Amino acid sequence: MNRKVVLITGASSGFGLHASLRFAERGHEVVATMRNPETKGELLDQAALLGVASRIHILRLDVTRTEDIRSVMREIGERFGRLDVLVNNAGYAVGGMAEEVPLSDWRALMETNFFGVIAMTQAALPIMRSQRRGTILNVGSISGKIGIPGYAPYCSSKFAVEGFSESLRHEVRGFGVDVVLVEPGSYKTPIWNKGFDRIRAAPSSPYRDLLDSVLGYSRRTAEAAPDPDRLARKIVALAEKKSPSLRYAYGKGAKLSLLGKAILPWKWFERVLAAALRAGMNKR
Repeated sequence: MNRKVVLITGASSGFGLHASLRFAERGHEVVATMRNPETKGELLDQAALLGVASRIHILRLDVTRTEDIRSVMREIGERFGRLDVLVNNAGYAVGGMAEEVPLSDWRALMETNFFGVIAMTQAALPIMRSQRRGTILNVGSISGKIGIPGYAPYCSSKFAVEGFSESLRHEVRGFGVDVVLVEPGSYKTPIWNKGFDRIRAAPSSPYRDLLDSVLGYSRRTAEAAPDPDRLARKIVALAEKKSPSLRYAYGKGAKLSLLGKAILPWKWFERVLAAALRAGMNKR
């Protein structure tokens, strides 16, 4: 295994935090970025316990700010002179019914979850092309393959990442750059609890019952979700893999859900999803 320089966005919690630790544990140099470096405490505390703090370098980065991206890339160039892996992980969830979520919320979500991925990729590619090697690993979601009612903004952003990643892979393979898309199902990360808080509907909303079902289903799924460290280990393994494929689905029920959508007639699949939501409502 060769030591790599790894840039991870959204490293203060969730997949980004765990991936930072696992990459460092494997001997790689990790540039762990976050919008607010004051939230670095948990990452550094765990890094110290593992004895890998010296290999984790905290930098401020808001993926929607061009100035931040340029600053981080400049720092990486001056400190390491190369970049081997970019993990586009930063993102958040917005829920609610499509008719009722303000357009400003849709735009803000896309700026981070989709345009942030593009901006980071555009900044990393010149370095990787000049090296004739590199891996861009985009953290998508099963919600980028299956639309869930009540999460149209989030699903839309992840569907967009799917198309971008697939097109990009064709474009950059000739330069020795791999594009990998991870499609996790539900894991115990802060994104979902924060997402629940952002779901909104007026008491008089015609979608009230459906939204209650969605929330019940989401909470039940989150309670049974696996530890995000499991996915972090998968991410590291993919980044170290010589010839990775494009898509990798992980997490409880993720592959089964994708298979069901692929082989079932659409009306049957709709009924299965509706039944799952009703079960969530009954167990609230």
